[in-house]
Amino acid sequence: MDNYYNNQDYGYEQQYDQEEEWEREGLLDPAWEKQQRKTFTAWCNSHLRKAGTQLENIEEDLRNGLKLMLLLEVISGEQLPKPDRGKMRFHKIANVNKALDFIESKGVKLVSIGAEEIVDGNAKMTLGMIWTIILRFAIQDISVEELTAKEGLLLWCQRKTQPYKNVNVQNFHMSWKDGLAFCALIHRHRPELLNYYRLSRDNPLENLNTAFDVAEKHLDIPRMLDAEDIVNSAKPDERSIMAYVSSYYHAFSGAQQAETAANRICKVLKVNQENERLMEEYERMASDLLEWIKRTTPWLEDRTTDNTLPGTQKKLEEFREYRRKHKPPKLEEKARLETTFNTLQTRLRLSNRPAYLPTEGKMVSDIASAWKGLEHAEKGFEEWLLSELQRLERLDHLAQKFKHKCDIHEEWSYGKEEMLQSQDFKGCKLNELKALRKKHEAFESDLAAHQDRVEQIAAIAQELNALEYHDSPAVNLRCQSICDQWDTLGTLTQKRRTALDEAERLLERIDQLHLEFAKRAAPFNNWMDGAKEDLVDMFIVHTTEEIQGLIDAHEQFKQTLGEADKEFNSIISLVTEVERIAQQFNLEASATENPYTTLAAHEDIMSKWSEVKQLVPGRDKTLQQEMLRQQNNDRLRRQFAQKANVIGPWIEKHLDAVASVGINTKESLEQQMQKLKQYEQNVLAFTPNMEEVEHYNQDVQESMIFDNKHTQYTMETLRVGWEQLVTSIARNINEVENQILTRDSKGISQEQMEEFRKSFNHFDKNRSRKLERKEFRACLVSLGYNIRDDKQGEVDFDRIMSTVDPNHTGRVTFDAFLDFMTRETTDTDTAEQVMQSFKILAGDKPYITAEILRRELPPDQAEYCIERMAPYSGRDADPGSLDYTSFSTALYGESDL
Repeated sequence: MDNYYNNQDYGYEQQYDQEEEWEREGLLDPAWEKQQRKTFTAWCNSHLRKAGTQLENIEEDLRNGLKLMLLLEVISGEQLPKPDRGKMRFHKIANVNKALDFIESKGVKLVSIGAEEIVDGNAKMTLGMIWTIILRFAIQDISVEELTAKEGLLLWCQRKTQPYKNVNVQNFHMSWKDGLAFCALIHRHRPELLNYYRLSRDNPLENLNTAFDVAEKHLDIPRMLDAEDIVNSAKPDERSIMAYVSSYYHAFSGAQQAETAANRICKVLKVNQENERLMEEYERMASDLLEWIKRTTPWLEDRTTDNTLPGTQKKLEEFREYRRKHKPPKLEEKARLETTFNTLQTRLRLSNRPAYLPTEGKMVSDIASAWKGLEHAEKGFEEWLLSELQRLERLDHLAQKFKHKCDIHEEWSYGKEEMLQSQDFKGCKLNELKALRKKHEAFESDLAAHQDRVEQIAAIAQELNALEYHDSPAVNLRCQSICDQWDTLGTLTQKRRTALDEAERLLERIDQLHLEFAKRAAPFNNWMDGAKEDLVDMFIVHTTEEIQGLIDAHEQFKQTLGEADKEFNSIISLVTEVERIAQQFNLEASATENPYTTLAAHEDIMSKWSEVKQLVPGRDKTLQQEMLRQQNNDRLRRQFAQKANVIGPWIEKHLDAVASVGINTKESLEQQMQKLKQYEQNVLAFTPNMEEVEHYNQDVQESMIFDNKHTQYTMETLRVGWEQLVTSIARNINEVENQILTRDSKGISQEQMEEFRKSFNHFDKNRSRKLERKEFRACLVSLGYNIRDDKQGEVDFDRIMSTVDPNHTGRVTFDAFLDFMTRETTDTDTAEQVMQSFKILAGDKPYITAEILRRELPPDQAEYCIERMAPYSGRDADPGSLDYTSFSTALYGESDL
């Protein structure tokens, strides 16, 4: 009970939520309080009568503490301190405190239950205290299959009442209301005391009174419950039922030994049944896989084809279908078969059974050999198929390539003869003539480049002839036509070049001025374009140094404007000179057109120069505004850095402190838990500092600041460190809680726990709370675990690694290490233990009957034993007796399994 007791040394307190009723405002439910008072009083009297006394009123009679101390002495068998015999209030409080101290000495921590409430006769506190005593001394030691006390008691009731009709125990309140469950428990253990099959669930009062009377008369269990209260209550009190049922459990504890024996037999038989299933599955899978390999291999060894490209491609597609759809499932079956075999051998070895030997020809090595032969045939088939396909495709490819290259060449050469014979250059201006000349030079380069294509066409035609291509005559005819045309184009090209050179010399003079303009205008125009781009360019800077660099560069640019103005005037003078010459000699207007550039003096050069001079002042203003913004950003950086340089070291310090908690083996687990809780409080108290620096970081981000030279910490690193600290504390608290739970539930002593931790920490060199494979092996050796330095030792160690590292990460956590060391201290099943369990079920007889097996074991496992046990051959046997000794020996020795 969280508010009335807190037991950290026992796991049962998590299963009983007594505070559900006692935490509510007001008193207990009247009906439940009445049931609890009656049940708890009877339970106390069942022990006090051994001392010749009893309780009449549980609140009043326990007020002076004398009977409370006497009750604890009777149920514990221990002597309490001598009570105070005075009748004053402080004498009573002293006696009650002695009783409460004794309860706490048994590992039960009482919270909010004080001696004053008991002395004052507080019903709620008194009943809560008695329930705590019942839990500690009557229910806690109940254990079924390692469950908690309440779950163990419930499971015991379910198993004992399972054969009985109309009984379904699911809880400790409504499942007992008709009384049949109480009667079933008595009949299961003492069938001679009542006739269960004459009872009816329509008579709950009769059933309850029958069970209570029989238990009181024959089992020495006092009548703790009232039948009318249970029947008339909407929901009987769970604690009253549990207290009374626990008396049944202790009364029938002698029968518990038989149940334990039955559980051991069930466990062993379940292992054998699963092993047989795995053997059958392996045989079936091996037969199916070998049959498939036998059918598939001849198909892969076939090397015939119809010698056609479509036919060969179809066969290749069939092979790809086999690789894509048919083989992968079989590969998975092979892997699953090997896994099943390894799992079976491991299960047999761990359960002390002989190794499994498959049917002849179905060993894992046989299957691997057959599979290797399949893959060899598959590889040879694929190589042959690709080679044949390559041969057929080569011939088809050459024919297609010849046609394609001929089509390209003929398309290129179309109209070229007419172009070379044209007189279009006559009457052209110099720039047009030079353009024609450049065009002709480009054609000459193109003609030279096509030389390789013509040679390739001839080579392909020759190869097709060598391979006896079926349409070789048509190929030869087309090849000859292309070669003849090629010779004609070469002759015409040389004649046209000579005519162009003669005409060029006529217009050289006027062209010089155009050329000079083009040479000087283009760079100046590019310079103006760059200047305009720089003057309107968007810039992104992050520091005052960067913006100052831009300001300095702009000042240097302004100093070059004088020289640029001189160059502008010089270029414009060239255009003026051309216009003067054209006017003087009455040249056509087209003579002033410059063939070397698209730039115009007025539209391009003069307008751009005017724009450049207008953009300079605007750039000055923009740079100064950016300087002011960067100065403000630097102030925000310093503000964030000042706070971050305090938080970062604080987080690193606490991370180191948390990491060192588990390293110190001199501290108890409780001391480690106390330290971790204190670190958790420190983190909570430090949270406002993180919130403040988050606010500073928001200001920085809104100002688009991405670096900070004043600190090595960023908001992301602080957040990650903070989250790591919070997570590390929570994880360490959880690990310590699990270690405490493991220590207490598994019965590990403090010295064993310290030895485990000390050994683990010694080999955990990097303090990661995880051991590498070599570290874990060295740790086991240091603890006295014998691991041989040979192949078998490696196999044994691999088995251990698969237990502590099921995900194959290559590392072992402390929790897994502790769980392994705990399991290593427990015993394992042996043939002698199974025989002793059968002997208990048989009542110390050397044989057992089918009736006993069906009564004590689940139906499927009972029939499993009956089918496999040999008849008992002793002279003192009853008819139908079975030999459990030979059956137990066969489970662990040579058998047909």
